[in-house]
Amino acid sequence: MATPPTAPTATRKPRHTPLLQQEAARQWLLPLLVAALLLGAWQGWTVVAQVPAYLVPSPWAIATTLVADWGLLSGALWVTVKITVLAFLGSVVVGSLVAFAFVQSRWIESAFFPYAVLLQVTPVVAIAPLIIIWVKDPTASLVVCATLVALFPIISNTTVGLRSVNPGLASYFKLQRASRWQTLVRLRIPSALPYFFAGLRISGGLALIGAVVAEFVAGTGGTGTGLAYQILQSGYQLNIPRMFAALVLISLTGVAVFAVLSALSRWALGGWHESEMNR
Repeated sequence: MATPPTAPTATRKPRHTPLLQQEAARQWLLPLLVAALLLGAWQGWTVVAQVPAYLVPSPWAIATTLVADWGLLSGALWVTVKITVLAFLGSVVVGSLVAFAFVQSRWIESAFFPYAVLLQVTPVVAIAPLIIIWVKDPTASLVVCATLVALFPIISNTTVGLRSVNPGLASYFKLQRASRWQTLVRLRIPSALPYFFAGLRISGGLALIGAVVAEFVAGTGGTGTGLAYQILQSGYQLNIPRMFAALVLISLTGVAVFAVLSALSRWALGGWHESEMNR
């Protein structure tokens, strides 16, 4: 018996393309539209009210200052970014190792976790002068200060993630007589990745804040100075447009850090974890 001919299959188009376009519009177009409206209102207010530049500069004055002083501000930006990146990497390494130690023993966690909390609640401006005195190298001292600020989210989130394993899977690993190392690598670490990346997004911003605060406290001059020093110098010289330009660079750096870490989280978790698949 001859089989009936099958109809040619049409090429299927992705069903979620309009949804993806709406999501992209919601994530990018709406914030840009709000920013344009705010900047326009700011520019109009400074022009109509004739606000002096030494009080509140207009966005156009800030933009022209950013272009004119780019040679000075770009070097300061590089110093701040370098301190932020080094502090962030140091917090990730130290925080992850501390979290692994906490998970291996409840006694270790009970003994040392309160000191991690104490380190978090202690203002960096209170301990930064001591660190700057103890650590002779200026850059290293600023990195240490910023690392202390960014450390606690990695410790806290990673510890919670390593303990947040499925009870059924944990029982299965015990039933299979998995070693402590196998349980850590094949069960606890994959379960902790969403918490870990959430801690990264928090820690990245705190590393930048810690770097700027440490620069304010240090107040060092010279060629190796960051954006915080440029803000201080601009305030002393009443060069308010340059001060705002440095603030803009700090803000854009924070947004870039968060965007990079969010993209890294989507790349690592997007194929299997519901926190990124359902976005």
